[in-house]
Formats: sequence, C-alpha cells, structure tokens
Amino acid sequence: MMDLHCEMIMEEFRAAQPELERLKEAVLKTLRDALDRNGLIVTAVEGRVKTEESLAGKLELKGSKYATLSDITDLVGARIVTFYTDDVDRIASMAEQLFEIDWNNSVDKRKLHQLDSFGYNSLHYICRLPGFDFPFELQLRTTLQHAWAAINHDTGYKSGIEIPREYMRRMNRLAGILEMADDEFSRIRSEITDYRRRVQALVQNGKLDDVLLDGDTFRSYIQAKPLDALNKRIAAINQAEIQEAPMIRYLRVLVALQCKTLGDVNRLIHKYEADAYLLARHQLGNTDIDIISSAIGLQNICIVCVLTSGGGKIGLERLFDALNGHNPQNAELAEMTYKLASGLPFMQKQQ
Repeated sequence: MMDLHCEMIMEEFRAAQPELERLKEAVLKTLRDALDRNGLIVTAVEGRVKTEESLAGKLELKGSKYATLSDITDLVGARIVTFYTDDVDRIASMAEQLFEIDWNNSVDKRKLHQLDSFGYNSLHYICRLPGFDFPFELQLRTTLQHAWAAINHDTGYKSGIEIPREYMRRMNRLAGILEMADDEFSRIRSEITDYRRRVQALVQNGKLDDVLLDGDTFRSYIQAKPLDALNKRIAAINQAEIQEAPMIRYLRVLVALQCKTLGDVNRLIHKYEADAYLLARHQLGNTDIDIISSAIGLQNICIVCVLTSGGGKIGLERLFDALNGHNPQNAELAEMTYKLASGLPFMQKQQ
C-alpha cells in the first residue's frame, strides 16, 4: 500500500503524462537525427514512458526516497541497441554533446565486472533535454547484451526466484561465450577496416600483385578507374554518353579466367584492351547508339580473352550466363558476338 505522499506523486504523474510523452518523442527524434548525421547504423532506437503500474511498484518499494515526481529519473526511458561494443562508446560521446548528463546518477555497468552481469552491462545515462522539466534515462547496449537481458527476464533469472545452481552455472557459461562473441565481433570489424585501408594503400601505390582478388579488393581497384581510358575511347566512336553500371558481377568471370590477384586483372586489361577496342568499333560503328555502359570495356576484354583462349561460342555463352544469368538468349548473343569478332586480327591468329 502507498502512503499519502506516494499517492500525491502518482497524481502528479498522471497530470504530467502529456509532457512526458512529448519528452519521449523529442528525445527519440534528437537521437535518430544525430545517428543519421554521424552515419551510425544501429539495431534499434526505442523509447517508453513508465506505466502507472511500474511507477506504483517503484513507489511501494522506495517512495520515501523521492520528494517530488521530478526526482524519479526514469519516468521516460530511451534505449539504443548497437551492433558492436565500440559503437556504445561512440554513441555515448554523441549523447554527451546532445544532452546535459547527470553524472552522479549515471552508471557504466560494464565496469562492474560481475560474473552474471553480461546482459546488464548497459551504459546508463541520466540526461536532461532543454525545455523539459523531467530527466530521462538513456540506455546503451549491444544486440547480444539486449538479447541476453530479454532471455534472462523471460526465464526469471534476475527476478528473485530461486534458480537451481546447475541452471545458473549453465547460464553463466553462456554469458561468458556471448561476451567473448561481442568483443570478437568488434575486433573483427576493426581488423577488416584496417585490411581495407591496407588494400587501398596498395592499390594507390600500384602494388597490385600483393593484393588477392576478392569482392572488397575488386571494388577498391574499380574505384581507381583502370578502365576509364578504354571506355572513353569506345564512347568516342559514336560520341556516346557513358552510363555507370555495377561491376561486381565481373568478379566471378575474372576468377574463372584464372585471375588470383589484382595484378592478374591489371595484366589482363593491358593485354587485351587494344583488341577490346577493335571489337567495340565493330559493335558500334554502324549503329547510332549514343549511350554505353561503363562495363563495356571490361566485358569486351573478357570476350577477347575467352576467344583467344579457344573458348569459342560455348565459352562466350558461359561468359554471358555468368554475367546475365542463365538465359536461352545468351546462346544467340554468343553466336552474334562470335560472328562479329571472327574477322578481327586476334581471331585470325587463332586460325
């Protein structure tokens, strides 16, 4: 049962509902806008106003602690769930710029290092937003911490109900595994970021033989525009406009053509770019096509490579299947391309 003092706080709470709702919406908007500005991607941004039932339970336990309603710091709560542990610190720094932080009542539960605390390792800030009379609580935690806390709540692990020691031991083992996974995900992301920086530096410095060919490295290579000169020469045939097109689908083709490093790709381009241009002249010379794809240079290089390697019409059909997906029209395209190329010097060398 609540005493008269707590009943008065409950009445104050009911009257403050509209302002508390406005505070919640203002906090969520401020957080979402800031995340967008900083390019931070998170799992969730959530908010709630405490229910009457929850507040009543709080007051029954420790109502004498609060002189007025505004002394209760979690009437409004916001939570950001991140993918990575290091993003918690980034968003914490962002929050410190956005809000006035009550450092005396804020707590970083990550520093408590309790054996069973993994799911409760949130960073809890008590904050104020200008223009509002009430504080609010901001929780920051990772997706794995959030999932663990929800599971614990569902099982009653933290509810005060007596749990057999065997179950507690197993839950604590899982907590340790998840904490290691949380740290490892952040470590892997950091190492991948470092790897991409090293790759970009190697590409910029022309050390292409030191870079294995994969999706990331191929994108870095293409960003350096190694086919720009060839594409511009091809476009000049009809004074055509070059329209950007995705190039990643050529990765599997280049791998099939025995390219293992970016150096292999670069040599392939230089070896066949003159013949690729001659092929483009035959493709475009008698047409009025005035828009071409930025992939035309690499496509023609792959065509020339297939033909000079003795792949013939079947090799071309497989090439077009890899680029466009399996389609009966690829056989027709292979036939037409083979016939078009048959009179060019690089084909005559094969005869």
